[in-house]
Amino acid sequence: MSVQPISGSITAFSHARPGQTDDALRHLIGLAHSRDLTVRLDPEETAKHPSIDAGPGVELNAELDRDAGLAVAFGGDGTVLRALRAYAGTSVPVIGINFGEIGFLAAIDRDDVAAGLEGAVRGEFERLVLPAIEVEVDGTSWLAINDIAITRRAGDRVAQLAYAVGGDEAGSVRCDGLVVATAAGSTGYNLANGGPVMAWGVEGYVVSFIAPHSLTARALVIAPEDELLVDNRSHDPVELSIDGRPVAEIASGGQVTARFSPDQAVLALPVDSSFYRRLRETFGRLSSS
Repeated sequence: MSVQPISGSITAFSHARPGQTDDALRHLIGLAHSRDLTVRLDPEETAKHPSIDAGPGVELNAELDRDAGLAVAFGGDGTVLRALRAYAGTSVPVIGINFGEIGFLAAIDRDDVAAGLEGAVRGEFERLVLPAIEVEVDGTSWLAINDIAITRRAGDRVAQLAYAVGGDEAGSVRCDGLVVATAAGSTGYNLANGGPVMAWGVEGYVVSFIAPHSLTARALVIAPEDELLVDNRSHDPVELSIDGRPVAEIASGGQVTARFSPDQAVLALPVDSSFYRRLRETFGRLSSS
């Protein structure tokens, strides 16, 4: 790993409880000022942190700098994912400071903010290039770093979802929904469904079912070059969520297209980070022995 100090600007993202992150953000601003860097807050982040004043080391109400040296996400995995989507298609690394519950994507624990941020601005981290899932519905597209979920609406009947891979129908399942996840997202909703964990770096994506009304519905890992089509054969609309955020309803008879999209975002991780160690430390040992 070659260490290269951060240059240019740093974009800051934070979760919905800014009171928890104000001090850490101020520490980042102080570090930036001491190194002739600038922390940029967009209008949403500026409104979240009214106690942060414009001045040396910080720019408020700023537009997204697509050439930033670093993006810092103060929050849980949802905040890290928001930052990764914002910088999708660029080489800007996103580093997470865990102020959430799980923090599987975070590189720095909240108890190590000072030392972690100092290392981050010195460029002391590894870069993991992440794929994404490109999703399309009726000509509108989204990019998911972790996963997409297609679920029945609360109070509606069980959904009937048919799915085809590479043009061949693979099945039609009565279920509460299904999840399509990248390797990075396989430890989220997919894992809760009993789907397989895919190590970071594995190409392809996985489909798993939410409460299937079948003894034969099994998760399926799909090759990266194969396109996935999901048809809503339910009588009711179903909901589409991207990385946990509802974005659209799929009408009865509607279709969702999903494609693997490589090399979309850059996640900053601790030096010599091990996926399997992180998995064990975050979710516990894989066996009871």
